[in-house]
Amino acid sequence: MGHEDNDEFFKGRGAQVNTHNKFLKNKYVLEHIEGLDEPLLENTATQLFEETSKKIVSESNSPDLSHMYSINPYQGCEHGCIYCYARNTHEYYGFSAGLDFERKIIVKRNAAELLEQYFNKKNYKPVCILLSGNTDCYQPIERRLKITRSLLQLFLKYKNPVSIITKNNVILRDLDILTELAAMNLVHVNVSITSLNEQLRQKLEPRTVTATGRLAVIQKLTEKGIPCRVMAAPIIPGLNSNEVPAIIKAAADRGALSAGFTIVRLNGSIGEIFTDWINKAFPDRAEKVLNMIKSCHDGKLNDSDFGRRMSGEGKIAESIHQMFKMSCTRFMADREMPEFDYTLFVPKGGRQTSMF
Repeated sequence: MGHEDNDEFFKGRGAQVNTHNKFLKNKYVLEHIEGLDEPLLENTATQLFEETSKKIVSESNSPDLSHMYSINPYQGCEHGCIYCYARNTHEYYGFSAGLDFERKIIVKRNAAELLEQYFNKKNYKPVCILLSGNTDCYQPIERRLKITRSLLQLFLKYKNPVSIITKNNVILRDLDILTELAAMNLVHVNVSITSLNEQLRQKLEPRTVTATGRLAVIQKLTEKGIPCRVMAAPIIPGLNSNEVPAIIKAAADRGALSAGFTIVRLNGSIGEIFTDWINKAFPDRAEKVLNMIKSCHDGKLNDSDFGRRMSGEGKIAESIHQMFKMSCTRFMADREMPEFDYTLFVPKGGRQTSMF
């Protein structure tokens, strides 16, 4: 039985539960349900919360993400991807990694102002900054708030390299800026495609653009000379692992120059959220999928081992690596992403006065 027949399934959301936040001593519970005429219903609408950040660029010094600089204009993400590792960060804000992550979005409206201050630091040397190291910078609310667009305007003004990860076609709104950045070798776009199977995509990533829509993004960006990489990520053994060659071929056919992938890891609260979800969405193969994931991570769903946590190990992981390598050789031979140009950086953004 799939979740179509399941009355308890939250349609349009990935997580089906709000897991307990380990940072909170108390939690809301519904007691004496038999004494109520109807169940306690939560407000399922998306809510926005403002955060006045002091800094916007974060640097990761993890051995397998060495010196990665990233900006996340939003925390939480309406896309609702069930496997998202960023869910755990929502607990630092006092929210749950489950449904709260998809419904309570934290917005950093002063992101561009902080980025300009960062570029103007006395000893700043240009580095590539990643937009969306954690949550999608082009999630639905960006259509209205345009925070990501204001950041791109600054990357262009200062001529600083930027790399973007997204699975949303809202990026096409910014073709004008991206085309200018690409002409100077200042931008890479990474488009995530987890599955070409629309039924699976709807369950895994309920509020995202279809795979067809994402392939169209790759094609349109490529036509404008904007270099694209496809991210087949995350690969979930027993769910989408057989799709690796098809995803890479489809992206290559539309002009993608490179490909990357990660094997799913279910750290912190995500193990509980994913286990609950797969038992509701795919009860017939839940056990098998969970065991295959564990076999890639030393017998656990939770894996914090640098190097192994994103690439996995063991026989199943090895066969996925082989399939990925062969697909790249077959469909993307003689292609590569252009190098970034770090020599164009304009201190103080040229003669223009600050945008703020």
